[in-house]
Amino acid sequence: MKRLSIYLLAGVALLSASCSDFLDTAPHDALSPSTTWKTEADAESFVVGCYNGLWDPGSILYLDCGSDLGYNNFSWEGWRPWGDGSLSSSNTGASFYSFTIIRRCNTVLDNIDNVEFKSEEKKKDLIAQAKAIRAYKYFLMNWWYGGVPIIDSYLTAEEAQVPRNTEEEVRKQIAQDLDDALAGINTVPSERGRIAKGGVLAIKMREALYYGEWQKAKEAAQAIIDLKQYELDPDFSNLFKLTGVDSKEIIIADQRIPNTFGLGTIGQMYNNKDAGWSSIVPTQNLVDMYEMKSGLRPEEEGSGYDPVHPFANRDPRLALTILYPGMDWIGSDGKQRVINTLDKSIDGSSNADYMDAADNSSRTGMIWAKYTVPLSQYSASLDNENTCPILFRYAEVLLTIAEIDIEKNENLEEAYSILDQLRARCGHVAVDRVKYNTQEKLRELVRRERCIEMAGEGLRRADLLRWKDQNGKMLAETRLNGTLYRMIGTVNVNEPDRDLRATVDTPTASNESLRKIEDRAFRTHNRYLPFPQAELDKNPNLKQNEGYE
Repeated sequence: MKRLSIYLLAGVALLSASCSDFLDTAPHDALSPSTTWKTEADAESFVVGCYNGLWDPGSILYLDCGSDLGYNNFSWEGWRPWGDGSLSSSNTGASFYSFTIIRRCNTVLDNIDNVEFKSEEKKKDLIAQAKAIRAYKYFLMNWWYGGVPIIDSYLTAEEAQVPRNTEEEVRKQIAQDLDDALAGINTVPSERGRIAKGGVLAIKMREALYYGEWQKAKEAAQAIIDLKQYELDPDFSNLFKLTGVDSKEIIIADQRIPNTFGLGTIGQMYNNKDAGWSSIVPTQNLVDMYEMKSGLRPEEEGSGYDPVHPFANRDPRLALTILYPGMDWIGSDGKQRVINTLDKSIDGSSNADYMDAADNSSRTGMIWAKYTVPLSQYSASLDNENTCPILFRYAEVLLTIAEIDIEKNENLEEAYSILDQLRARCGHVAVDRVKYNTQEKLRELVRRERCIEMAGEGLRRADLLRWKDQNGKMLAETRLNGTLYRMIGTVNVNEPDRDLRATVDTPTASNESLRKIEDRAFRTHNRYLPFPQAELDKNPNLKQNEGYE
């Protein structure tokens, strides 16, 4: 199996790649590069080692908890401070700041010329992979921290204690690495999970989009299309099942193998009754984003929206993304039940899925449908699973083009067509060209469509940081400030229509405390994350971000 071979090599790379921290200079748990850079197999092992931890699948699944779309109940997991705004120099939350992978890449680039290759093309491909990996890691840190040190090879810890480079300087380094990678990378991945040309272009596209370089981002997106390797999966839900790992929509996904290199994070997604942790759950804010089946917004006259039955007659993508009260479900016991997170007791017995039944009960009353349906695809322990969280997929490429068309106010029919494709694949109606007939209205639409399409995939917080309102403020300043609420009510299991089973109570002053989950805050300095104190201690030349001193 190609997939297996990747991680058999990864096991070797764990012994041969560089150590766990960029300031360590003489690792005691690794083979010396001077004794191992002899064969093509050595070089291959070191490159595979660069992938270990790169995509950070846990972060992909958790990241939307740092936005308006998700909630994380356990502060020790590091994502709740992102969401509630309690980030500080002493409470830095989950961190992306690490040079481990960058150092591994530097080791590859410093030593690969010591190996004689039978194929020069293979050598170029391995070098290109290392540069693409380094570029992606720098992109992550640069975006979240705003300028980080560019660390070259060094012999002592003191040599690595360098000041931060500016955000623009890091971007130039990223651009150079990506251009170099494109010149040598394989057009088709050598094995599942490896970066090829489409993956490099996807990194280039997202980085340029985040920084508002419309033309650069669109050219990269178009180049991905021109490869003719990717297409929308006709079955949206298939993307997030074990059966969908080879979908043509996937550009890059983290690779896992059960009992060998598994993903334990999947257990954090399920509710209490199914032995899950409910650590990663969607919010009512996301539910409110969806249109009605007619294409009208819930607040529009004639939409037919009923706040007492908020799941009825909605965009079909809602039920493909969120498991909400009233839906049919086959639990860990193999028995079918109706999801009921609203009633404290059922038939006189305590309800394990009730929002306050246990710490492991979903505080929002919902869980993600992505990666959880069906539960039967996983082991009873919900651990060591072969779930492969997606980092880049073709839908993001199309959405990037649509967003840029709208921002440039050109090729609007192209933008309409893209949005129609994404809506139609899940059975939703086409965009109303008459209603969405201005740049402002289209901008609002494409942002909402990106949210709905990519919900739960870790892109939302970055979008809220880069998108501005009419006053030039980050949308995060609005969307991440205020109180996070949940729905309360009851579930009628005898109602034949799943979307009418949940009856939700109208918000009142008397039920405010029951509906409230937490107060959230976002301040302008939260655009960037605080550096962990441990990193400041290691590098005295690294200065803390403004607002966290």
